[in-house]
Amino acid sequence: MKTRILILLAIGVSTMGFSQKNEIKAAEKALKTGDAVSAKASLEGAASSIDAADAKLQAQYYALKGNVYSDLAKKGDASAFEIAVEAFKKVISVEEASGKEKYTTVATQNLSQITADLVNAAVEDNNNKKFDEAADKLYMGYTLSPKDTIYLYYAASSAVNGQNYEKALTYYNQLKEIGYDGSGVNYTAVNVATDEVETMDENTRDLYVKAGTHKDPKEERTPSKTAEIVKNIALIYQQLGDNDKALAAYADARAVDPNDVNLVLGEANLHYAMGDKDKFKVLMAEASQMAPDNADLLYNIGVINMEQGNLEEARDAYRKTLAVDPGYINALLNLSTTYVNEGNGLIDEMNTLGSSRSDIARYDELKKQKDDLFLEGAKVLEEALKTNPDNQGVLSQLKNIYGALGDTENFMRMKKLLGE
Repeated sequence: MKTRILILLAIGVSTMGFSQKNEIKAAEKALKTGDAVSAKASLEGAASSIDAADAKLQAQYYALKGNVYSDLAKKGDASAFEIAVEAFKKVISVEEASGKEKYTTVATQNLSQITADLVNAAVEDNNNKKFDEAADKLYMGYTLSPKDTIYLYYAASSAVNGQNYEKALTYYNQLKEIGYDGSGVNYTAVNVATDEVETMDENTRDLYVKAGTHKDPKEERTPSKTAEIVKNIALIYQQLGDNDKALAAYADARAVDPNDVNLVLGEANLHYAMGDKDKFKVLMAEASQMAPDNADLLYNIGVINMEQGNLEEARDAYRKTLAVDPGYINALLNLSTTYVNEGNGLIDEMNTLGSSRSDIARYDELKKQKDDLFLEGAKVLEEALKTNPDNQGVLSQLKNIYGALGDTENFMRMKKLLGE
């Protein structure tokens, strides 16, 4: 009886082996004709029992599976990338355990090709604004080729563009942990045939120049990205509402780049959000001292103060901006807006007043204050019109102010200038 059972088991295993081989042959045949979908279906028929097969058949199966899913990935099935990678890794592990290599070299080469395919697909995803998918592909490319740390950097950037801040934070923290710097040298030359600048490695560039196919060789040094990374970590923690970690990250970032005024502004804004207005003012003063002639910085200080409702501080910053650059249109518009906003802030109280003599007197007082503020805002923009007579933003804001004041003459003047 035992002998019979053993014979039956042997027949069962043998039959199973033939079945697997037939499925694999069918998959190979389908793949050769370009029918990866049918090849996938054939492989699925052998999947349930393949791990019980001998090492040689397993390696053949997983090598073929890697090829099938690589083909599917190239044809647009993004989910196939990961399956292909796992299949090729399985080939390597199976043959390493058995001590016999047949498919390992090709599997290793295919993993390198998948890395390139992932990066190319990620570029296409980014161009199509599929940022989250691009981030996943770039990160997978990094895991396949850890020496190419730039893939991890681009994965983080794509995640930020896709507003997946948790994912971006994970990637940025990894970059920080591995000490990613990102600085280097780009070697470029102009293609004689196309007249386009191309980037390549130094040896290739030099060979092309000697061959005469390229000209004007140049070297461009790219700066370190360390400060950018730690700054982004701080900004993301702040975005996610983790203020304590954000403050710690700002401290790290400022230690790396103490002269980055935007870090000071970011930390100042965080302190304001946390209710520490004294620290906010200290940092804002520090920022303005760091770059007293930087019109963009002074303007941004104005914007931050304006967002926080600090209208006098905002006006001071905008005036300093205009002292550096008198034609800074956005500073002029925002300076005007500070007066309009202050005037609008009086309307709520005006609307609560009744018809008593004291209320009417208070209403008239507030209305005069409001109108004076609106006129001050108009005055700023009328000055701007002298040097920017066709600026649509200035004309539109003036039209709105004069409309709110009931100044029909100037309102119609602005409409005419706008071509309405």
